[in-house]
Amino acid sequence: MVEIGKGEIMPMLEARLYNVSLFFVSIAVAFGLGTFFVNEHTFLIALFIYWLFSTMYNHLRIIAQNGTLKFDYGINYSLSFGIFAGPIGLFIFETLFRFTVYFARKSSKTADEDEFWDTFYNIGAHVLIYSIGYFVFNLAYPLFKGVPFGFWILMCILAVGTMLISYTFLSIAFYILGEIKSAREAIQFFKESNNVLDLGKTAFTNGLLLLFLQEQKWEMMVSLFILNYLVSRSFHSKSQNIQNKIERDKFEQMAYTDFLTGVPNRAFMDLKMSELNQTGEKIGIVVTDIDKFKRINDSYNHAVGDRVIQHFALTLNHYLSENDYLFRSGGEEFTLILRNKSYSETIDLVEKIRQGIEASSVDVEYKSEIHSISITSSFGLYYFTVNSYTSMEKGYIYADQLLLQSKDLGKNKVTYKKELSKQTG
Repeated sequence: MVEIGKGEIMPMLEARLYNVSLFFVSIAVAFGLGTFFVNEHTFLIALFIYWLFSTMYNHLRIIAQNGTLKFDYGINYSLSFGIFAGPIGLFIFETLFRFTVYFARKSSKTADEDEFWDTFYNIGAHVLIYSIGYFVFNLAYPLFKGVPFGFWILMCILAVGTMLISYTFLSIAFYILGEIKSAREAIQFFKESNNVLDLGKTAFTNGLLLLFLQEQKWEMMVSLFILNYLVSRSFHSKSQNIQNKIERDKFEQMAYTDFLTGVPNRAFMDLKMSELNQTGEKIGIVVTDIDKFKRINDSYNHAVGDRVIQHFALTLNHYLSENDYLFRSGGEEFTLILRNKSYSETIDLVEKIRQGIEASSVDVEYKSEIHSISITSSFGLYYFTVNSYTSMEKGYIYADQLLLQSKDLGKNKVTYKKELSKQTG
């Protein structure tokens, strides 16, 4: 069941007034329409158990966001307690529980500035919602009593009905704040924030708790609370681990990705080279750059130069298989690691890449005009078996030296060499 989360969506005076209004209406309903008929001793036992486990469960609630709307949600036990204890008992429970949460957040300094006002919303809204559930249950139960599984059907109906009322209260709050501006947005918020499994869990958990309450099976009730807490804690821990992994992967991707071209950067190249040093496989390592790149920057500007580098990276990547690697190793220089190919296949591929780059062009905007820029590139290819004598790092140095030879030979060339061979081309 959804609740207002940590005051972040109730900053304005109108919203605070709405919170307080719900609270006072809930007092009027609880003490004006409700009657307290539960044995005091039984009520106190039930109140303590519900308060204890609701408080324990509260830190496992999951924060969700729908656009700019932020709220927390999780299973709520108020439906069963409201039906058992009536509106007055429900008001006592909600007040005790919500202010316990409020003071706990204040003491731990995690409360927002509007936490106090949100507490009034959470008390008022939940007392009203589940008081309606109490009255509907007492009116409808005789009709469902003779129906197979009638009790559970009614609990499912109540779970859905109270959820709809809860989202109505929330939508009004969001409308006051300007977060929801139309009925369509409210319906969309409702659709995107609901889960059938959560509704089912709410219905059946509250149904079991209500049966245990009515029969005063305290051990069974506590066992169900503990089971639900353990399951929720396990789910919460897994969710946190997944979220942490996503964040770690995101930061790792940012650390290892070149921001301009989107290909892996020099740091990732060093990491992969270290890994490949253990493989003992045959590798073709290629160092390449754009010929006369400085002339492009001088003739246009660095924005045009960046666009040309992006085009160069995209073209290089187009020719690679899934086992090959492409890195931006510096400036306009890129390094390719070609795997699972023979020496001749590697030479043919690099020559094909060179020709592809020469035949391509990139359109850039400069001084409000579109210019088509063609480039050429030079390559140094070193083919070798990774071992203790020739590491990836040493192969990279050899390939870089071969690139310089291509430059000296007039650019737009591929200079290649195989390990233990003196032949170059």
